[in-house]
Amino acid sequence: MGTGLPGETTRKHNAPVSGDSDVRPIRLVVRDADDLRRDRLTVFFRFFLAIPHFIWVSLWGVAASVVAFILWLAVLIEGKTPESLHDFVAGYLRYATHVSAYLYVAAEPYPGFRGAPGYPIDLEIDPPARQSRWSAFFRLLLALPALLLAGALGSGLAVGGSLGMAYGAAAVYAGAGVGAAAAFLVWFAAIFTGRAPRDLRDVTAYVLDYGAQTGGYYLLLTGRYPNTDPKLAEPYADLPEHPIRIVVTDDLGRPRLTVLFRLLLAIPHLVWVTLWSIAAIVCVIAAWFAALVIGRVPSTLHRFLAAYIRYTTHLTAFLYIVGRRFPGFTGRAGSYGVDVGIDPAERQGRLTILVRFFLAIPALILGGALGGVAFTIALLVWWYALARGRIPEGVRNLAASCLRYSAQMYAYLFLLTDRYPYAAPVLERRPEPIAETPSSAFPWDAF
Repeated sequence: MGTGLPGETTRKHNAPVSGDSDVRPIRLVVRDADDLRRDRLTVFFRFFLAIPHFIWVSLWGVAASVVAFILWLAVLIEGKTPESLHDFVAGYLRYATHVSAYLYVAAEPYPGFRGAPGYPIDLEIDPPARQSRWSAFFRLLLALPALLLAGALGSGLAVGGSLGMAYGAAAVYAGAGVGAAAAFLVWFAAIFTGRAPRDLRDVTAYVLDYGAQTGGYYLLLTGRYPNTDPKLAEPYADLPEHPIRIVVTDDLGRPRLTVLFRLLLAIPHLVWVTLWSIAAIVCVIAAWFAALVIGRVPSTLHRFLAAYIRYTTHLTAFLYIVGRRFPGFTGRAGSYGVDVGIDPAERQGRLTILVRFFLAIPALILGGALGGVAFTIALLVWWYALARGRIPEGVRNLAASCLRYSAQMYAYLFLLTDRYPYAAPVLERRPEPIAETPSSAFPWDAF
């Protein structure tokens, strides 16, 4: 357990990247990035072990909400929050992140009750800095998009407690979101293997990171708008080679007229994808029988199903405003700005082919949660694109990450590959941390 005082704020800053000293004021730190071992007994009873924390985080969350109102008044009057009150709310945010990481099986040690630094999945929170009075005055309204996205991600107790809700265990696990879905899957994996899958731990850490950013913005700890860019997960996330890859070459501009009528423009595609889906189901059944006999999917069926997965990804990207141009109807490789690279057919184990549907159930659970995130993004960026004529890069990259997982999930289910979908949110692996771009006057630009 931690030994520091409640509310103690971490003063350490991340090292600047490439000479850029502009780093996020709230940063997630994963100290045990390579330690995925989990004790089966504590995992099995984790829900019950966390009950004392649910009570304490609820009480501290209510107090933090009251103090946040005082911080709001202080920013309106002085343009800056008092350090002692800032540290109290920062301690709550760090503590809620610790508890969420423990509950989601993203970290192993039992957390302390003081929110002290040093937990394996921790927060670094900068001291108070000056904030815009106008931004503070409209903070609740400005925070709504981030709060909606944090809800779709299932960002844990940092957001829920900051809204003054008494989060019990049932509410956390029953709620929708990527964090809850990943925790459910990690729980079963850890019970059977004694380890947490690396990709699920990484996506959970990303979810907690965004939840902490959102909670910090909502609670007046910072004026920096939460950033969704999966690049923020690169310091701790792993992204191995996979036969199914997302390729993003599109720009960020979005013509307002095509955004306004996007659903109407997609009607011909919706008719076509319905017909193609019927043919794809027939081909999947034929590919299943053929693969059981010869150990792989015949090349003709592989190409047909690969084109179908590419086409549905193109169409979804267009519908969700992740892609700019009107897509073609053939699913041709390289024909769209948000594309899917698919390797040729290879031999697969007949046993895994036989039970492929059952093996894919965990991926379908997580894929449904990520689909909810992509849909939430579509609802939010529709308004943003109408107002600004473009979409933010970070939210585009997050949506592309969701589409990548969906493509990998269907490719695995349709027998195009025996590689399991990989959930880490990063689009490409980089060894060094990525600094955040400076915040502009419009807060959603960081969103």
